[in-house]
Amino acid sequence: MTIGEALHQAAECLTQQSIDDAYLEADILLRHALGLTRAQLYARVTDEAPSAKLDSFHQMLDRRLRHEPTPHIVGHKEFFDLDFYVDRRVLIPRPETELLVERAIDIAQRRWAGACLITDIGTGSGAIAVSLAVHLPQASIFAIDPARDALEVASINCARHAVEDRVKLLLSDTVLALPEPVHLMVANLPYVKDDDLPTLAPEIREWEPLEALAGGPDGLGKIRRFLSEAGARLHADGVILVEMNPEQAQPLTAFARRLFPQAAIRVETDLAHLDRMVVIEVGRMKGHDL
Repeated sequence: MTIGEALHQAAECLTQQSIDDAYLEADILLRHALGLTRAQLYARVTDEAPSAKLDSFHQMLDRRLRHEPTPHIVGHKEFFDLDFYVDRRVLIPRPETELLVERAIDIAQRRWAGACLITDIGTGSGAIAVSLAVHLPQASIFAIDPARDALEVASINCARHAVEDRVKLLLSDTVLALPEPVHLMVANLPYVKDDDLPTLAPEIREWEPLEALAGGPDGLGKIRRFLSEAGARLHADGVILVEMNPEQAQPLTAFARRLFPQAAIRVETDLAHLDRMVVIEVGRMKGHDL
């Protein structure tokens, strides 16, 4: 069987199981099995696939057909142009969360020339904290998570990207664990409604830690607690960024305005034009852009 035939057959199998982006997923698995880059793979589509590596590929394909996520199978996931180790202990980084990182970098550079203290609340794999540390070399980051298992994965990623000296991992479920006030808070906390958990795709429901998704009856329980405590550990000119479900924009902004009546608060959309992030600019008057 040629490499091209293996790729085509795998994509067909994944499509029959209604797996999204079947061709891309087959491509990732085959490249991992063969140890090739994408360019190398497509330059060799007419070559015969080595039988031993083809067997490995079919084993990985079987795992994917049982709805095991591809990042778990290959052991890594790209996020913000960086490669992160992931396993069942943490959520797989999502593309929509890149907006949070992009905005945090922009704010840190504009307001503090990149030299600031940041906290990543609910760090999980450490993708947000590590991305910020890589792109803001003058910043120091506190990465907080209540799960020791998650912090073990975050530690691996800090070492992978050589930022252990600037990312301090804290085992806690509260921002009050911060040893000092910070300039910027970035929160990607659980925001899925408890009643919606059984309806999630099997790749999520069966393979990712549900405690990192469950946000209570309306999905905002952990976010409300975080915002209620945030003011005690935020500099007077600080900024808070919170990722959310698009349906939560109105109740979340209303809650934030009650907590921070003098803050400039706005909602920003993701690449799909969905409300995805609330920006709470505590240290400036309403209407003043960053």
